[in-house]
Amino acid sequence: MSIYGEITALLTSVCWAFSSVMFTKAGRRLGSPIVNHMRLWIAFVALCVIHTLLFGSPFPFDIESHRFLYLGVSGVVGYVLGDGLLIESFLLIGPRLAMLLMLLAPVFSAFLAWVLLGEVPSALEIMGILVTIGGIAWVVAEKAPSLNNATSKKSPQYAVGIALGIGGAVGQAVGLLLSRLGLEGGYSTISANQVRVTCAALVLGLFYLLQKKIHTHVAKLKDKKTLVEIASGALTGQVLGVVLSLEAIAHIHIGIASTLMSLSPILLIPVSYLIFKEKISARAIIGTIVALLGVGLLFFTS
Repeated sequence: MSIYGEITALLTSVCWAFSSVMFTKAGRRLGSPIVNHMRLWIAFVALCVIHTLLFGSPFPFDIESHRFLYLGVSGVVGYVLGDGLLIESFLLIGPRLAMLLMLLAPVFSAFLAWVLLGEVPSALEIMGILVTIGGIAWVVAEKAPSLNNATSKKSPQYAVGIALGIGGAVGQAVGLLLSRLGLEGGYSTISANQVRVTCAALVLGLFYLLQKKIHTHVAKLKDKKTLVEIASGALTGQVLGVVLSLEAIAHIHIGIASTLMSLSPILLIPVSYLIFKEKISARAIIGTIVALLGVGLLFFTS
């Protein structure tokens, strides 16, 4: 029996966990705004190459206006706002806990689909939402220090980091909802991702151009180590991770794929202990597993 779909889903989690570590390392030297900006342009160039190889042009110029609007706004909300908040959260509370908070994205998505699209959640979906929120809350409310060398859970920065992580999850949920509207009718997901990344990069680029910070951001990339970290994070996260996630969904049930793709917080537990010297308690591990089980309940009803 082929396990191609399961393998690609697991590799997606590995890619997203790896990219979060790379962005954290680069962000601690340069700050999250530069990392968020530069990684979008790196992903844009890579996606231009991929789109040209698959479709003969670097961008889907024949896209309908309404679809472009949905996907463009989705990219700005998801990549600029959502990921911008997430990367800053990496720096304040670490990638493990920040990625744990991203498990709230499907919870917010279900809520938005209910309010805006009339998709009433089932009893099992509601149970999954409650289990996910409960597991995350149990980890977040733990009294023990989170990091040896950064932010303790009694620090105001910890509360800010949690708020930013939740904001990142909201941004991802809104971006996902808009993406769904833009993908209606069977539109290519690869073309859709190119539109999203392009619009996000242009908006963020224009913003920093008006602030006269483009030269500063580019100059910071002269540090080869930081450039490698940002580039590897962008290529594994926004490019390879997205492609693998699409392959997974195409070959196995979306519930299985989505659950396996949500394993990043689990994968980041040993990574955070070894690289970022976090003190990780049994409660943190159990709470993470409980939250993941809640996500599984939520997705398996799909």
